[in-house]
Amino acid sequence: MSGPAWLTARPVAHRGYHERDAGRIENTIPAAEAAIARGFAIECDLQLTRDDVAIVFHDDTLDRLTEATGPVQARTLAELKAIPLRGTEARIPTLDEFLAAVGGRVPIFAELKSRFDHNRRLEQAAAPRLNAYQGPLAVMSFDPDSVLALKKLAPALPRGMVADCFTDAEWGPIPPLRRLALRHLAAAATVRPSFIAYGVHDLPADAALLLRHLGTPLLAWTVRTAADRATARRYADQIIFEGFDPDATGTAWAELD
Repeated sequence: MSGPAWLTARPVAHRGYHERDAGRIENTIPAAEAAIARGFAIECDLQLTRDDVAIVFHDDTLDRLTEATGPVQARTLAELKAIPLRGTEARIPTLDEFLAAVGGRVPIFAELKSRFDHNRRLEQAAAPRLNAYQGPLAVMSFDPDSVLALKKLAPALPRGMVADCFTDAEWGPIPPLRRLALRHLAAAATVRPSFIAYGVHDLPADAALLLRHLGTPLLAWTVRTAADRATARRYADQIIFEGFDPDATGTAWAELD
């Protein structure tokens, strides 16, 4: 299943065009605005509050980015809104706030953060907001079951499978055979993804390249270095990047062909 052309038209800013020293924290509206100003698509992460509100935030805990500690999902939206992001006055945006701020100006790639526990509350909370959005928007997840849920809940949206080599160090709680299936995108025949997002450090990967050969666009994440860009240029159709401006450095995707 191939996706719309906008999936690979422009580089995708990982968690927005963020820079902590400039006061633009990842997954915030200022980071999104900075990406929009440069014409980049935006990747963002979705999680759920204790009271079932979809928010834009990556980490499982608050420790790294806020003045608080502990699990994000243990807090209500009101509690989270009282916590500033470290070094700023910014707060964690809700999905509704984030979508309204982007307003269709650039594509959004929304990654749903799954715990691989078969709990689909996040998909159920996010889908009505995602379906109502008027603008280019794709959904994706490392968890094929999450993407399959979105196939039913948001069938009109392009959907992507996110993968890497699923190492023991990072993905140890998932059984080895399950990780093998995830690494090789075994669920692709059922998910019918519009695109694949594969870890740049694990390219080339046979399954990802086979799907690309069959017409499924391949995005490489997270591209941070010249070596990453060279790998992406060879194997992928577009980059999900962080820490540099692909246009300003003379490595806009059009120049990598």
